[in-house]
Amino acid sequence: MAGEDAELRGSTTWEGFAVLGHAIRREPAIFILSTLGSVLFAVLTVADAWVLGWATDHVVIPAFENGEIATGLLWAVLGLFLGVAVLRAVGIVARRLGAGVMQFRMQAHTRRAVTRQYLTLPMEWHQRHPTGQLLSNAYSDVEAAWAPIAPLPMALGTVVMMAIAVVQMILADMVLALVGLLVFPAVVVANLAYQRLASPLMTHAQALRAEVSEIAHESFDGAMVVKTLGREGEETDRFRAKAHELRDVNIRAGRIRAAFDPTLASLPNIGVLIVLAVGTSRVMAGQTDAGDVVTVAYLLTIVAFPIRAIGWLLGEFPRSVVGYRRTEAVIAATGSMEYGAATLPSAGRGAVLEVDSLHYAYDPATRLLDGVTFDVQPGRTVALVGQTASGKSTLTNLLTRLVDPDEGQVRIDGVDLRDLARGELAGAVALVPQTAFLFDDTVRGNITLGADIPDDVVWAALRDAQADGFVAALGDGLDTQLGERGTSLSGGQRQRISLARALVRRPRLLILDDATSAVDPEVEARILATLRDGSTDTTLVVVAYRKATIGLADEVVHLDEGRVADRGTHRELLGRNRDYARLVNAYEQAAHEEAAGSATVPSSAGGAQ
Repeated sequence: MAGEDAELRGSTTWEGFAVLGHAIRREPAIFILSTLGSVLFAVLTVADAWVLGWATDHVVIPAFENGEIATGLLWAVLGLFLGVAVLRAVGIVARRLGAGVMQFRMQAHTRRAVTRQYLTLPMEWHQRHPTGQLLSNAYSDVEAAWAPIAPLPMALGTVVMMAIAVVQMILADMVLALVGLLVFPAVVVANLAYQRLASPLMTHAQALRAEVSEIAHESFDGAMVVKTLGREGEETDRFRAKAHELRDVNIRAGRIRAAFDPTLASLPNIGVLIVLAVGTSRVMAGQTDAGDVVTVAYLLTIVAFPIRAIGWLLGEFPRSVVGYRRTEAVIAATGSMEYGAATLPSAGRGAVLEVDSLHYAYDPATRLLDGVTFDVQPGRTVALVGQTASGKSTLTNLLTRLVDPDEGQVRIDGVDLRDLARGELAGAVALVPQTAFLFDDTVRGNITLGADIPDDVVWAALRDAQADGFVAALGDGLDTQLGERGTSLSGGQRQRISLARALVRRPRLLILDDATSAVDPEVEARILATLRDGSTDTTLVVVAYRKATIGLADEVVHLDEGRVADRGTHRELLGRNRDYARLVNAYEQAAHEEAAGSATVPSSAGGAQ
C-alpha cells in the first residue's frame, strides 16, 4: 500500500489533468461556455476592486472633506456596482450550469460504456470479479472520476482573475503589491503539504468504498441464506468492521482538511493586515493614495481565492485518478472471447450438436471436464446425468459459449462455436439455467426482454411451459408486475416464466440445466412431453435428476468426475451400469422421502391441534 501511495502521489497531478483533458475533448462546447462564464465572473470580480478604489477616491474621501456627496457621483457608483453584480451573476450561472452539464454528461457516458462492456465481456471475466466491485465501478468510481469537472471552470477563471489582480496590484502600488504577494509562497507550501498528507488517505478511502459495496451486495443477495441460518449478527459485524474502517480513514482525511482550510483562509488575512499597516505608513508619508491601499488590500483577498480554488481542484485528483483507472480497466478489458464470421440458419430443423474432446478447468488444480465427447442429432432429446460436481452445469456453459474450453470443440451444424459471428449463437441456442432470474418488470417484459414479439406468441410459449394458467389468473395478466427477482411468484412459477422466455425465441437447440427442479413432477413431465412431441424442430439437452424426466429422453449421457462414463438409453444404462442405477435410484429415493416428509407435517400439526 505504501509503495502504491507513493506512486500515486508522484503521478496524481498529471494524471488528474489528463482525465480532465479527456472530458474537455469530449465536451468542448460546454467546456468553452462554462470557462467563458468563469472568466467573465473573474474579470468582474476584479472590476469590483477598481470600482471600490474609484469610489473611495472620488466619493468617500471628498464626502469627508466637503461634507456632501454629489448626486451624479452617487448614482454613478451605484450603477457601476449594480452593473458589475448583474454581469457577474450571469458569469456564475454560465459557469455552474456548464460545469454541471459537462460533469453529468461525462458520468452518463462512462456509465453507459461500463455497462455495455459488462454485457460484452465473457462470463469467465465476470467470475473473476465480485459483483459488488462491478457495482462500485459503475457508480462510485464513475462519480469520483469526473468530480474535478465541477471546480474546473472556476479554477480556470480564477487563474485569469489572479493574473489581472496581480497586474492591477502592481499598477496601483508596486511596494504594497510585493508585500502582499509574499503570502503566495506560504499558500503554495500549505497546498503541497495538504496534497502529500491527504492524497493517500483519499485513495485508500476510494478503495474501501468498493469493499463496503461488495460486502453489502453479498449480504443483500444472500439475504435468504443469512436469515435461514441466523447469521444476521455476523453479517452486520462484517459490514460494520469495513464501514468503520472507511469512517476512520475519512475522519483522518477530514482532520487534515480541518487544519488546512483555516490555515489557507488565514494567510490572505494576515497579508491584508500587513498591507494595511505598510499602506497606512505610506499614505501618512504621502507616498501613495488611500484608494490604492484599499484597492491592493481588496485585490489581495481576491488573489487568495484563486489559489484556494486550484487547491479544491487538486484535492479532487486522488479520488478522480483512482476512479478513472478502475473504470478504464473495465472499458479496456477484452477477456478471451473472440468471434469469427460464420452464421447459422435462424429457423428450420433442429441443430446438430457435436461435443468433441472437451477439457475445461477453472484453475490448473481442478479439472472439471476431461475429454467429454458426444453428439445429439436434430430433434432428439439427450439427458445429462451425473453426481453433484460431475461437470454438468459447466458443460451447459460451454454448450452456450458462456466460457470457452481449454481444449476440444463444441460444434453446431458442423461449425465451431468460436467461429460464429457475435450474436449468432443467441439466435439458435437458448439456455434455461438452474436459478431462474426475473427482472422487476411485467410478465411480458420478462419473457420478451424488449423484443417485438406478439402476445399470441408469448401465450403459446407460456402454454408450452405450463405457465399460461397461473399467468392468466394474475391480476393484470401479461401486464402484471413481478417485483424484483420475481419475488411475487413461487420458485416453480419463476422457473416456468424463465422457460417461456427461452421458448418464445423458438431455439433450434434448447438446454435445460435442471430448469424444472422446483416444478411438480407431473407438471415437469407435461412440460418435457410438450417440448419433445410438439417441438420436433428443436434439439433438447436436459440436465436431469428425476427418473421420470430421464425416461423421456431419447438418450442419456452419464457423466462421472468430468468424463463420459456411459451412454445409451435410460433402460440400457439401468441394465448394464451399476453406478448409474445407484445414482438414479438414490435421487428417486430422496425425492420420495422428501415428499413423504412434506406430507406428514400437516398431519402432525393437525393432531397437535
